[in-house]
Amino acid sequence: MLEETTKSLFLNTWKLVAAEVHDIAKSKGFWDTPRNFGEMIALIHSELSECLEANRTGKTESDHLTYANAIEEELADVVIRIMDMATGLGLQIGSATLEKLEYNKTRFLNMEKIFRKIK
Repeated sequence: MLEETTKSLFLNTWKLVAAEVHDIAKSKGFWDTPRNFGEMIALIHSELSECLEANRTGKTESDHLTYANAIEEELADVVIRIMDMATGLGLQIGSATLEKLEYNKTRFLNMEKIFRKIK
């Protein structure tokens, strides 16, 4: 279980980083006109697809980053797009993440593992 100080640090850091992400997106013109929810989701999905493609092809080097590999770069893009979307829409993803972590502790065993054993 996460301590309250850890939760608070996570939330504060999330908010600061998400605000910076959103400010950069606004400065690049992404929020000059109202954003389409479906388009924002599609852009997040496209980053996941790029991650999958990097894994599928065995691509290891990032195109733009020095210390991250291709998969890390694409997953970072996913987080950045989620932070931007959430901040722009006023969604509280940091606190939702912490709440979801607590809920997941109460869930049943991963059923996929059980079904694999049955086959």
